[in-house]
Amino acid sequence: MIINTGQRTDIPAFYAKWFSNRLREGVVCVRNPFNPKQVSRYRLDPSVVDVIGFCTKNPAPMFPYMELLSDYGQYWFVTITPYGKDIEPNVPDKHKILSDFQHLSDIVGINSMGWRYDPIFITDRYTIDYHLKSFEQIAQALSGYTKTAVISFIDLYEKVKRNFPEAKAVSQKDQLYLGKEMIRIADRYGMVVKPCAEGNMLAEFGADCSGCMTVSTYETAIGKRLIVPNRKPNREQCACYIACDIGAYDTCMHLCRYCYANNDPKMVEVNHRLHDPDSPFLIGNYEDDDIIHDVEQRSWIDRQMTLFDM
Repeated sequence: MIINTGQRTDIPAFYAKWFSNRLREGVVCVRNPFNPKQVSRYRLDPSVVDVIGFCTKNPAPMFPYMELLSDYGQYWFVTITPYGKDIEPNVPDKHKILSDFQHLSDIVGINSMGWRYDPIFITDRYTIDYHLKSFEQIAQALSGYTKTAVISFIDLYEKVKRNFPEAKAVSQKDQLYLGKEMIRIADRYGMVVKPCAEGNMLAEFGADCSGCMTVSTYETAIGKRLIVPNRKPNREQCACYIACDIGAYDTCMHLCRYCYANNDPKMVEVNHRLHDPDSPFLIGNYEDDDIIHDVEQRSWIDRQMTLFDM
């Protein structure tokens, strides 16, 4: 099976010690975000967990614990954007993240690494030319360390409008221009652009519009075929295979203004104070009226020898 860590928060950046404890103890508990009394309990065991998927803006805090991951398949998305502290107040220096990306790629391999340049929005400071110049600089630095560059344009969810009221949608004309130019730049540095939930509008220019965290992404990372259960996409136009996410909303301390996972920055602070690195839960611990469901888990690896394996 596949365990995801990065759809609701940034576990490597802020909760690496907690996650290392979960790996050592072999169990993690996750509250249903829509019904918190319902708890899913998962085994963290490489005999049943084929791949762990990460999405982070700062992988470095996990580096001391990489040995705990050595028996697991891994896929890492590291987000590197050109925004400053006005947009991403708690994201580390981008030059360090570039160096950490390169180091992580050396550990897990190029097929287990993806770069995310998203979400893209345009302001008087972050102009089209600024984006293209920044995209090329980052792509050049990551050349040879990843084959994938994921892009997306900002979605104005209600929480985004509330936390980032000056944000504006990117026009289709600008999306097409930026997309075409980024595809051209990425190709120069040995990367394929994968638009995230943007439909097929960039396919004719060379983008891979099949999705960014797909089953084939995981298969390429581990070099094995997966036989996965059918699963509905999380949202329209999203082809990613998001299985079991062990994160929690309103817990990411990056506090990026465009964040899709944080609803209320004040709640982030409250939740962070409730975090216990020794708890099986990211936030809090067991409660008397919890309804615990031990999830049935099994490996999804196709054990039959195929041309794919060869």
